[in-house]
Amino acid sequence: MSLFPSSLPNSRRDTRSVGRGIQSIFLIAFTLLAIAGIEGRLAYLQIVEGPQLRKRAESNRVRTILKQPERGNIFDRNGKLLATTRYPHSVYLWPMAHTKPSWSVVGPRLSKILGISEDEMEKKLEAAGANSASLIRIARDVSDAQITALKEYESELKDVEINTDAVRFYPHGKELAHVLGYTRELTPDQLKEKQKEGYRLGDVIGQMGIEKAYETTLRGEWGGQQVEVDGAGRPIRILGSKEAKSGKDLHLTIDLELQKAADNALGKYHGAIVALDPRNGAVLAMVSHPGFDPNIFSKQKLSQQDWESVQGQDHPLVNRALSAFPPASTFKIITTTAGLETGRFSPDTVLQTYGSLTFGGVTFGEWNHAGFGSLGFARAIAMSSDTFFYQIGKGVGGPALIEWARKYGFGQKTGIEFAREESRGLVPDDAWKRKAWKIPWTVGDTINMSIGQGALQVTPMQSAIMFSVPANGGYRVKPHLLKDNEDAKSWRESLNMKSTTISVLRDGLRKVITEGTGKRLNLPTIAPASGKSGTAEAGVGRPNHTWFGAYAPSDRPEITVVAFGENSGDHGGTVCGPMVLQVLETYFQHKYPGKYQKSESANSQNASGGDDSR
Repeated sequence: MSLFPSSLPNSRRDTRSVGRGIQSIFLIAFTLLAIAGIEGRLAYLQIVEGPQLRKRAESNRVRTILKQPERGNIFDRNGKLLATTRYPHSVYLWPMAHTKPSWSVVGPRLSKILGISEDEMEKKLEAAGANSASLIRIARDVSDAQITALKEYESELKDVEINTDAVRFYPHGKELAHVLGYTRELTPDQLKEKQKEGYRLGDVIGQMGIEKAYETTLRGEWGGQQVEVDGAGRPIRILGSKEAKSGKDLHLTIDLELQKAADNALGKYHGAIVALDPRNGAVLAMVSHPGFDPNIFSKQKLSQQDWESVQGQDHPLVNRALSAFPPASTFKIITTTAGLETGRFSPDTVLQTYGSLTFGGVTFGEWNHAGFGSLGFARAIAMSSDTFFYQIGKGVGGPALIEWARKYGFGQKTGIEFAREESRGLVPDDAWKRKAWKIPWTVGDTINMSIGQGALQVTPMQSAIMFSVPANGGYRVKPHLLKDNEDAKSWRESLNMKSTTISVLRDGLRKVITEGTGKRLNLPTIAPASGKSGTAEAGVGRPNHTWFGAYAPSDRPEITVVAFGENSGDHGGTVCGPMVLQVLETYFQHKYPGKYQKSESANSQNASGGDDSR
């Protein structure tokens, strides 16, 4: 027997190859690393990304249905409604709607029913973001026929909702367009600017006039409901709600009946009419022609006809009451003031007038080409003598005229709420002329300015303030449209004029009506009035601009009215005098029933003589 048994063919051998050496260590390490990675990822998702993921999940489970605030109403000084809200139906979509397979059906169907392109709808939804939890309005003011069609295809339009909206409505249309302005959906650029103030996609905002000036007051605060929904988007329960807060109502200084009278008086003419309370600057009426219907901006989409009505070559959106034009002979109020306040001329001054006068080698004519003989200040104002005021202007010099023009408020904004819509006008001086024309001021510029011509530019609102100075005894008022109970002194500033200057101005402006260029207003249908006409050259080949300003009663003025006709032709007394008369008749016959005779057509030839003037 052998000491070492031989190997048998079927003897066992250890053939294992897994788990030997470093393999087991590697597997254990890999498993531990994998577990650590998973735990790290879980920790990252829970701690770092947790709030965002919870928010995303919440947006799928909780939806916010916003409630638009009702914009504040606007009333006139007597409580008559000027702007309010109506409640048409609007169509809303959930922002994620266009990302669903069903959009291939929903999009074309909505486009056909609403007349809105799919691209337009998708842009609005994309702007909101697919994860937005708020409904997005894609169409407003839909018709009954469109609502019926949407209901008919309700089974296809699961992400579509029909709700009522608060839409601005102006019951008087064009008559108050430039006072109230209008509202319109935010443009993309406006939205970027206003998002920090809480504005949302689809919000409307005041774009001009009172609507813009008092946007913050009128706007109100959004409300809404938080609703829990199931996987299909169906509401389960209301989690919370916040009532929308309506905007505040505004009461304006505007008198609706006076506004309508001014609108009617301006009629076919381009131009403006402004009526003020000369004691405190309250704006009683402000009309600009051509006008526009502010209700068209409440439409979802403007037609070509709508666009033409607001973008025409006549510029209907421009407020001519706050736009600047040459003031013509109405400026003689300021020339008179400068002559008397500088002491260069006394109230008793009498000057000879002529058919023309020559200054600096240039001949300047009288409007009647003959002169009026010897005149004092009051009679010169009444007859609007150019050669009389050439001599006053030459006597005081350009700097004095410029100084008093600025004291009256020319060349600067009046302070009315429409700052961005208002022109400063222009009171030219030597520095301006050197910069604009590269030549110095001359005596000819002074002569032109003395009768309201040359580069001088004034707005009808500034002109109304000028007429209010002699009316209220020497105060420059600040025009305003918001009614309040503040004392008149809060709205005016003394120009520290001599009492004799006020007396001369009042005497002259009264004589304009009784014996001068404004006899059309010398009627028993209104209180005794004082005023001044003006006819301004508008350039070669273009019809004249015309003016007429007046206040009444002459002894205790309550109202100032200025009418301006842009390229109206003719003369201030013949074109704008009757306009002012109509407004004054409405004021006095409504405020003092039975005290004044009933008016006939204010456009009739109801006075003789003296109407062909400046």
